[in-house]
Amino acid sequence: MSNPPTRLARRLGTGDAIVVGLGSMIGASVFIAVGPAAAAAGSGLLIGLAAAGVVAFCNATSSAQLAALYPASGGTYVYGRQRLGHLAGFSAGWGFVIGKSATLSVSALAFGAYTLPQYPRLAGIAAVVVATAVNLRGITRTAAATRVTVTLVLIALGLVVAAAVAGGATDADNLADWGGGGAGGILESAGLLFFAFAGYARIATLGEEIKDPARTIPRAVPSALGITLVVYAAVSVTALWAVGPEVLAEASAPLAAATDAGSWSGLTPVVRVGAAIASAGALMALVAGVGRTAFAMASEGDLPRVLDKVHPVHKVPHCAEIAVAAVVIALVSLTDLRSVLGFSSFCVLFYYAVTNVSAWTLSAELRRWPRALSGLGFIGCTTLGVTLPGASVISGLCVLVSGVVVWRVRQGLNPPIPR
Repeated sequence: MSNPPTRLARRLGTGDAIVVGLGSMIGASVFIAVGPAAAAAGSGLLIGLAAAGVVAFCNATSSAQLAALYPASGGTYVYGRQRLGHLAGFSAGWGFVIGKSATLSVSALAFGAYTLPQYPRLAGIAAVVVATAVNLRGITRTAAATRVTVTLVLIALGLVVAAAVAGGATDADNLADWGGGGAGGILESAGLLFFAFAGYARIATLGEEIKDPARTIPRAVPSALGITLVVYAAVSVTALWAVGPEVLAEASAPLAAATDAGSWSGLTPVVRVGAAIASAGALMALVAGVGRTAFAMASEGDLPRVLDKVHPVHKVPHCAEIAVAAVVIALVSLTDLRSVLGFSSFCVLFYYAVTNVSAWTLSAELRRWPRALSGLGFIGCTTLGVTLPGASVISGLCVLVSGVVVWRVRQGLNPPIPR
């Protein structure tokens, strides 16, 4: 099947697409999310991790089959418009842009906390600027840089496991508290840990730049998710085994705390470097994905048309990426790392709820996985979303509704002109 026409350049193969997904998932999240999840559920965060993985897998199958059918920049913004109507598409796109902008600020603040604790915001802003500059040079440079960061981060996480286990810090009693937070705590931990898995959407949002998307995307999305789940499970079990949920919950750098607990504590600086590299890699991949969604929305008139520009040489949506970077810099200047984690999770869960409903509408001949997976994904997203901290749910709903109201007003005053 020939590739659909695109304004961007198709340069990414299956390996590149997997690497971009891994760069978005195996990033700052693994160094951050374990702590809040442990606070919510104790050792029951492992159950939460499994639940988040199941929901993420259902979402991944929905995303992959829709992306193969509609290989355009924008992800569920495009799928929602095509399958459910303009309002659903805009709501999903808006949820993605604001939720992932918050995620970008988390990654930037994590970078600052690990590299320059005295001035974390300044370091985070510098990281956003550098990541955006790399992306503006072209998507193949983004994939190449992400390949390097993923390799280095996996080495750092391997050292976390080795230091905790071989360093003699492990204690079976640390895994005993499985139900301290109850069912609600486990579900809350799953919602927070879902934040760490959501990066596979970057593959779908790069649909206009992937070679043979109908074949590549359905392979790349589950592959990236499966690798990430194995890595997160190994790291989470090891961290709990080493120091227990109480220490993880209180630590600003949970994996560094796990490494510090044993006789191999000399590796802790390496882990901190790995966290910084992970944060930088996530920034590069996320700026690319959020920029593509903003580009797609601007192309349809749902965001300012100035964002609908493609660089004549590098073939990237440079105006959209610069705008995303500006928003993230503002968030880094005004927010703290943990306060936006739940907000981001809520918005992204909403985005995937729309994804699953869109996939549910596919006919049998267009479907690659059972429809039941889309239904389970929708139920999972809804359940995890409402069990997040109340402040996250309320703030997420307010921002989503505000965006829809402004969009409705703009539609009435100035209907978009189709291109």
